[in-house]
Amino acid sequence: MFQPLGFEQRSLITSLGKVTYYTNEASPWQDQNTGSTDKETLVFLHGFGGGSSAYEWSKVYPGFAAEYRIIAPDLIGWGRSDHPARNYRVEDYLTNIRELLQQTCNQPVTVIASSLTAALVIRVAIAHPELFKSLILSAPAGLSDFGEDDSKNFFAQIISIPVLDRLLYSTGIATKEGIRSFLEQRQFAQPPRVYEEIVNAYLESAQQPNAEYAALSFVRSDLSFDLSLYIQQLTTPTAIIWGQKSQLTRAEIGRRLAQLNPQAIRIFQLLDDVGLTPQLELPAVTIGLIRRFLPML
Repeated sequence: MFQPLGFEQRSLITSLGKVTYYTNEASPWQDQNTGSTDKETLVFLHGFGGGSSAYEWSKVYPGFAAEYRIIAPDLIGWGRSDHPARNYRVEDYLTNIRELLQQTCNQPVTVIASSLTAALVIRVAIAHPELFKSLILSAPAGLSDFGEDDSKNFFAQIISIPVLDRLLYSTGIATKEGIRSFLEQRQFAQPPRVYEEIVNAYLESAQQPNAEYAALSFVRSDLSFDLSLYIQQLTTPTAIIWGQKSQLTRAEIGRRLAQLNPQAIRIFQLLDDVGLTPQLELPAVTIGLIRRFLPML
């Protein structure tokens, strides 16, 4: 899988298995005369979907490597981390995110996360505010927000049928054509922005042994919840970025969620002509926004 220049792959052991993460401990970001122990930490967490991994933020986090210590993990069940053969639940990822922060960070940190993972981070921040300095979130949505039931859509019901679910994953999701089609039609606002490296990175992650377990749990909506029931409890200073053309999570949902807690959610920034993952579609713009938001939070 793609690994940016100057980043090393490391791992830690959590209650669900080994988690792989990438950190800027190599040249040109570190040498014998510099260290990262006194640098503030930024943690980048990827969203969920067939082939998701830390690659999702790999065009963004190197832009902060000279000034910050970077932690960019593959969450359990994704990328190069362990893939336990189990049906994943919300509680698994709440625990995984908490353990990751506790093991890699010795002071409150800024977490930058996307989509459903960003919604999960909000819940972790509510339960453990001492772990967080601020949040910068791209389209945080629980996917069952304001009472919507994503599990009733046709594809989620089909993918819930045993045996058929794994067949559909191997033949329709974890293929080069399937991944490119999803990225172009559902994840990006502009299909020409999907280039070969992105497709290959998602494909490699999607084809890891047992990768179907986490992906199918996501598609079945086993990991979905109503974020509107929790977000008012958030106290961590937060900025939200939302692609205007995000299909999986509409911008109107984002506005409604932000309006529930204006004390914590200090910034809500819509991006025109952008889909679900501005960090891949317009990484330079995303870097600029994060740089703008960090001092404001």
